[in-house]
Amino acid sequence: MMLKIFSMYAIVGVANTLIHWAAFALFHYWAGLDQALSNLCAFCLAVTFSFFVNARFTFKQDATTKRYCFYVLFMGAMAVAVGWSADLLQSPVIVTLVVFSAISLICGFYYSKLVVFKEKKA
Repeated sequence: MMLKIFSMYAIVGVANTLIHWAAFALFHYWAGLDQALSNLCAFCLAVTFSFFVNARFTFKQDATTKRYCFYVLFMGAMAVAVGWSADLLQSPVIVTLVVFSAISLICGFYYSKLVVFKEKKA
């Protein structure tokens, strides 16, 4: 059961990643924002897609405002931390995107499963 849920989460994650990376490129290269702000803005667009699709199809739970806020705040903090670290280390953009994608896949799944969409005991 856990593998099935993770697989669906990963599929949504691929679409989420494409949205995130495209938005990051627009914010960073076109709008001229630094990596931290570009990553946060791109994340906000992608996370909204990811949250609603995962709520409905992966975890089969209601997408409430409270859940959305918990998810966005946690994942947004990770996006800023990765972007800030990348700026500090002067990492190439691709490194920022790959590192954030990997961290958000694993941490986002467990946070979603154990906190945001935690199943209530009967």
